[in-house]
Amino acid sequence: MTEIENKKPGAGKKVAIIIAIVAILIAGYFALNFYKLYFSPNVTENQKYLYIKTGSDYNNLLDVLDKKNILKNLPSFKEAAGKMNLASNLKPGRYRLKNGMTNRSLINLIKAGNQDPVKLKFQNIRKKENFAAYLANNLEPDSLSFISVLDSTALISKYGFNQDNIYAMFVPNTYEMYWNVSPTDFFERMHKEYEKFWTAERKQKAASLNLTPIQVHILASIVDAEALYDKEMPIIAGLYLNRLNKGILLQADPTVIFANNDFTVKRVTGKLLQVQSLYNTYKYAGLPPGPIMMPSINAIDAVLNRDNNKYIYMCAKDDFSGYHNFAETKEQHEINAKKYRDALNKRNIFK
Repeated sequence: MTEIENKKPGAGKKVAIIIAIVAILIAGYFALNFYKLYFSPNVTENQKYLYIKTGSDYNNLLDVLDKKNILKNLPSFKEAAGKMNLASNLKPGRYRLKNGMTNRSLINLIKAGNQDPVKLKFQNIRKKENFAAYLANNLEPDSLSFISVLDSTALISKYGFNQDNIYAMFVPNTYEMYWNVSPTDFFERMHKEYEKFWTAERKQKAASLNLTPIQVHILASIVDAEALYDKEMPIIAGLYLNRLNKGILLQADPTVIFANNDFTVKRVTGKLLQVQSLYNTYKYAGLPPGPIMMPSINAIDAVLNRDNNKYIYMCAKDDFSGYHNFAETKEQHEINAKKYRDALNKRNIFK
């Protein structure tokens, strides 16, 4: 065997090693790019949520990602999104962002539509307009969209409500809802919650008071507006039910304030009492046509479990503690009322 022949295997081995190294380097290069494209952290901590509006397309999404500085590297996201076909699977919604989230995890989140629900907590909101504004601040549709549903006779009458009392359908609580829920779907969800709230036991209690669930909500709204402390609610509820059963005008100051649409009032004067409105319970007998605010569950249950007292009159205490003096006779009430009027005068509170 010659010397040249002895060298050939060694040269071939070196070539093979070089080829293997090159292959490893190439594979490593592609593996690194693959990692950077899909698994490298790319989401910043600049935004807590990504909002994709209903009707948005892929270019709208890229515009939001860019303007909100959500990504460290937008081109890498675009490349990954193209390979993962995000443009054809874009789902609107509110998505929770985490610092260091990868392109792959963000794209999969959007494609799957795995939204982070909004927690809605509402209570003691005075008017439909205020409620619509609250919803618009927390959900995608604007306030006019919600108002149009709340004022839709065709929709609300289907559930036994009208434009005056529809507010009674919303039971204050904390609800989880998707950000891009439509106003109609929101309405239907709230009606289901209303039906769930009005159990057979609650309905039976309302019937024993000769009240419908809607009337309970209306009375509860007055009780809630009157009571600073929950423990007084059953007493106040009992008082107003006494007046209703005797055919006596409710003469509830909060209804007059509502009728005048001035919630800065601290003292209901004779001028305010002249307002021509069915919500003025100094002029019109019985309950007003709708709630004057969104009553709490405590207020609703206070009506259903009213205190069996004989009170006909109530007046705020002159110590401004927020508590009330209750009376069965007009004579005792006049004594309590004079004390309170004197206290108001002393503090120069005349309106």
